[in-house]
Amino acid sequence: MTGDDVRTVRAGRRTVEVHRPDKVLFPGGDGDGGVKEYTKGDLVDYYRSVAPFMLPHLRRRPLMLERHPDGVTGPTFMQKNTPDSYPEWISRVEVPKEGGTVCHTVCDDTATLLYLADQASLTLHRWLSRVGSVERPDRMVFDLDPAGDDDFAAVHEAAWLLGELLDELKLPSALMTTGSRGLHVIVPLNGRHDFDEVRRFAKDVADTLVAGHPDRLTTAARKKDRGDRLYLDVQRNGYAQTAVVPFTVRAKPGAPVATPMAWTQLDDPGLDARRWTIADAVEQARTDPWAGVMAKGRALGPARRRLNALMRS
Repeated sequence: MTGDDVRTVRAGRRTVEVHRPDKVLFPGGDGDGGVKEYTKGDLVDYYRSVAPFMLPHLRRRPLMLERHPDGVTGPTFMQKNTPDSYPEWISRVEVPKEGGTVCHTVCDDTATLLYLADQASLTLHRWLSRVGSVERPDRMVFDLDPAGDDDFAAVHEAAWLLGELLDELKLPSALMTTGSRGLHVIVPLNGRHDFDEVRRFAKDVADTLVAGHPDRLTTAARKKDRGDRLYLDVQRNGYAQTAVVPFTVRAKPGAPVATPMAWTQLDDPGLDARRWTIADAVEQARTDPWAGVMAKGRALGPARRRLNALMRS
């Protein structure tokens, strides 16, 4: 490999090699004003710039890596186990699974983030719990998944309904575009409940919304049972399940980004699930759209009592 095929990038105390930085990962198209082309070098530059905002959502969390060695138009695979070839300075954690263990990669610093980008790990998926307490999540996630790619109006409505219910339960919540089809609504927890308890609570919240809007919302896991209703997905709230990391890139044309946003931005006319890309997600990050919400982790006991009262009424 020639020198032109390797670029070195400084990341803190380490230097990371980026191989074939001019390799196209996101092809362009549609002429002027259409989908923009992005290379591996562009991906690395984005992750380097967004690292200060992204790393707090990554540190001490087991990861699943969505890798696209030949870009978004080529084959993909999901990587849980950390290869032996990864540098020793990259953090790892061995966690139990049925019949054994899995050694997950953990991204604690910018150098690791850039190394993973060089490995064409376009999208990072994180556990909702942390190393040292993997069975007790500190995040609860509701995935608002519309029936059709062009039905963002249903996502918009469901987000407001869910946000209002969480407010009634006195739980803080934050919004994020997924960079794909819908939105995530994220609730910070204090990490004292196990996954089963968190998922039961999330399911009861979703069922309460569905009961009030059965023609528009559903918790049916099978697509054939949903019809044209929006799916309130709470299945990510389980042990070893993952959700996309805030500020991660999605493997879609134009390199959209899963981007945190303020609730006040929900009514912006140009909003959709792919509103931000690697071209402008850092600018959005600098606005601090979650403004400390994730530091307000709550216990579910008081909210459970309020929810039970609603369910009985």
